[in-house]
Amino acid sequence: MTPANHKYFEWTSILIAALLLFLTLFLHLLPSLLAGLLVYQLVHLAAPRLTSRWLSGGRAKVAVVATIAGGIVIAITFLIWGITVFLRGDGGNLPALMQKMAEVLGASKMALPLTLRDWIPDVGVNSLQASMIAWLKEHATEIRSMGGETVHTLVHILFGLIIGAMVALHEATDQHREGPLAQALIRRAALLSDSFRRVVFAQVKISSLNALLTAIYLLLALPLAGVHLPLAKTMVLLTFLFGLIPVLGNLASNLVIVIISLSVSPVMALVSLGFLVVVHKLEYFMNAKIVGNQIQASAWEMLLAMLVMEAAFKIPGVIFAPILYAYIKRELIERNLV
Repeated sequence: MTPANHKYFEWTSILIAALLLFLTLFLHLLPSLLAGLLVYQLVHLAAPRLTSRWLSGGRAKVAVVATIAGGIVIAITFLIWGITVFLRGDGGNLPALMQKMAEVLGASKMALPLTLRDWIPDVGVNSLQASMIAWLKEHATEIRSMGGETVHTLVHILFGLIIGAMVALHEATDQHREGPLAQALIRRAALLSDSFRRVVFAQVKISSLNALLTAIYLLLALPLAGVHLPLAKTMVLLTFLFGLIPVLGNLASNLVIVIISLSVSPVMALVSLGFLVVVHKLEYFMNAKIVGNQIQASAWEMLLAMLVMEAAFKIPGVIFAPILYAYIKRELIERNLV
């Protein structure tokens, strides 16, 4: 194949990949894509170990695919169940945490001078309940459809798991040589899958470290100092879950911690804020070391990508933005354009 033909197939495959990624977001198929990429990457991580120890070749891939696909479904079920039990067993739950935040902000507003009270919104418990009731009445139709949408999303995830497993199995068993366009498309898919692995696995490490430091502060350091914040375990769990969303997730979890600390005293809120600033400095260092080294991108680049994707595709865009940006940057780096 001549260089001109190779370049033609490369750019054709890039246009097809861009169209498919747009359709994935436009048709709300992102859960399927992420589930498929997850099982595909887990197969590639586990297969070499299983191949070298027990099985060989295609048989190892078949065993790994079956084990991981079933294991992910079971793990997701137990994870949801475990989070629900954990939140309920902490002397409160997520609604209780939201109500506590409303109480703290309401009390803080009354303690401020009259000239500063207008800067804090009226989020007392009564006003919050009234707002929630009005919102529920206004969105009653959407709420009734949430159950169906949840089932719909779970079906999409299941299809994604199956497709990801089938693709991994196809790689192990199919020896047919693909045509030039198919090879170029496989290369695009490989870069996207590798970008997913780099971003997601790195973000899990960062979120775990952040949650560990927060747990040491909330569950060990403060109790030793005689301070017991309400719903501390819930805040640690939320720190980990929110931390899976780069940049914005940690801002949300930090805001919760500072507001709950304000229920003890303004000084405690300042202490928590100081701790979180230190953690953020460490997190930026770790982010630059882990994510930056993986995809060669800084925090401001990620934030800009998330801002643009949120404007275009709302919450799914925020979730997919780091992966998509990492993929685009890999394509540019391969062509020595950046």
